[in-house]
Amino acid sequence: MKKINRLLQNKNIDQTKPLNFKFNGRSFQGFLGDTLASALLANDVKIVSRSFKYHRPRGIMSSGSEESNALIQLSPNSAYTIPNIQATKIALYEGLEAESVNCWPNPDIDILSINSWFHRILPAGFYYKTFMWPLKAWKFYEYLIRHAAGLGKSPTHPDPDHYDKMTIHCDILVIGGGPAGLAAALSASKTGARTILVDENQNLGGQLLKENDETYGPNVVSWAKQVEIELTSMKDTLILRQTSAFGCYDHKFVGLLETRNEKLPPEKHTSRQRMWRVHPKEIVLATGAIERPLIFSNNDRPGIMLASAYRAYLNQFGVAVNKSVVVFTNNDNAYHTAIDLHNAGIKIPAIIDIRVNPDGDLPAQATELGIEIYNNMAITNVLGSRAIRSIEVMTLNEAGNVVVGETHEIECTGIASSGGWNPLVHLHSQ
Repeated sequence: MKKINRLLQNKNIDQTKPLNFKFNGRSFQGFLGDTLASALLANDVKIVSRSFKYHRPRGIMSSGSEESNALIQLSPNSAYTIPNIQATKIALYEGLEAESVNCWPNPDIDILSINSWFHRILPAGFYYKTFMWPLKAWKFYEYLIRHAAGLGKSPTHPDPDHYDKMTIHCDILVIGGGPAGLAAALSASKTGARTILVDENQNLGGQLLKENDETYGPNVVSWAKQVEIELTSMKDTLILRQTSAFGCYDHKFVGLLETRNEKLPPEKHTSRQRMWRVHPKEIVLATGAIERPLIFSNNDRPGIMLASAYRAYLNQFGVAVNKSVVVFTNNDNAYHTAIDLHNAGIKIPAIIDIRVNPDGDLPAQATELGIEIYNNMAITNVLGSRAIRSIEVMTLNEAGNVVVGETHEIECTGIASSGGWNPLVHLHSQ
């Protein structure tokens, strides 16, 4: 297999176990440990979907459950099909088949992309005002609109899978299997409390899996693995992987949805999903945070990803998504991405930092590596439609809210964007 964007060595991917899969009718190969998203990026698949209305090209934006672009139809033309599944959350298995949604005939050549040419006369809700006459023609209009703006396709055959449910009581429910969740679950378990640890991923460790060993140190990663082994050996502790907590209700009742046997083809499942109705005495939320993107003109182009996603695909999956990446940020954390990419041999033409004087240890380290930093500047435009050709940047005024001066063009094929982090407080808000 030609490893297009794959690094030769990676601790989380087993390159001795190749897996064959199909996407939009084309055959590809990934490895055990891949998600569908990482395998597509490793095979240099840039465009995975089209936008809902104007059918603009869309690429993978993140590496987790916050993904909004890479919605796919799993097992198309099959009774096992599921629409609108995030490619970032599908563990790769032998024989997997998937296709893009909301495009025809395919995401590379979408006839309805002509809509973007007329975006000025197609504002939000225009169809409710324009196509109301004659009244009897609305059903015809609606049929065309739904086919043009729909997403995945509903199954047309009876569902051959079965689903089960389980009610369980515990002392402590820990939601989130990152370092904080692992530490909380271990502390609770050592007291003899009946403990349940829940994480939406197959592997525990959270952000530790997505970082270079030098970021936190190899001892931290080995600590997480040791904690997992210790928790597994405790008789009153239950670990639920690939399980999402979707609701926190009255009297501390929590609903969980577990995806079971995801790495097997659908026809080999026992039950496809299990709903857990959990009644804990106490709940510990260790759900972490997600990164915010920065906003600029044409910020939806394929190749524009969260800075943390570039880092995750590099460190966790061994995928060098692009050959030349500009980092656009307002915080120090994104410098980790620039440094990791640079050390992996990926060109970093520039770090664009909207701050006037970033003076932390990471900016200093990037400077020592010879990475050029543009302070007090912002990206104003992206050149290129199906892929990034270059970017335009301008200087910010003293208030930091208006760009001034001349436009500078920087060539690149990817943008790592970081606008800071938001804590995941959804369950707490409920």
